[in-house]
Amino acid sequence: MDYRECLQRGCAKLELQSASKDDIIAELVDLLHDEERIENRDAVLEAVLERERQMSTGMQHGIALPHAKTVAVQRIVTAVALKKGGAEFDALDGKPSRIFLLMVSPILLGPQHLEVLGDVSKVLSRPDVRKRLLKARSGPELIDILVAGPAAGKQARTAVGPPS
Repeated sequence: MDYRECLQRGCAKLELQSASKDDIIAELVDLLHDEERIENRDAVLEAVLERERQMSTGMQHGIALPHAKTVAVQRIVTAVALKKGGAEFDALDGKPSRIFLLMVSPILLGPQHLEVLGDVSKVLSRPDVRKRLLKARSGPELIDILVAGPAAGKQARTAVGPPS
């Protein structure tokens, strides 16, 4: 499964209001619920918080990938958001997280959960993608950047022409 198939345009937010890890996760889950991508908000929230208690999903370079598997969803759903000022998320590098991608998968999905998570992680590990995300002007633009992935940065550089 291609990670881009899991991105929902309405489930993206330019600036999170929450400051704590648990509240950020709740705000991301609320994005899914408000867009009717999940029915049982509480079950999804509890699954993600339980997974987070096992091991932090704060990565490096300002990225956090909270995720979980649960019977409360029938397909992979995602929410993307920024907190440009950053928030403590127990990241591997000890730095605040600024880019958040929540992923919730069906419990019986199997290895696709990790494959999609790995693909998203590879895209977000690219400095050019992170830079474009942090400059986005709308939630839908966040999704567009992730869908385009690193190729958009290459196209933009070559469209301008070779360096002088």
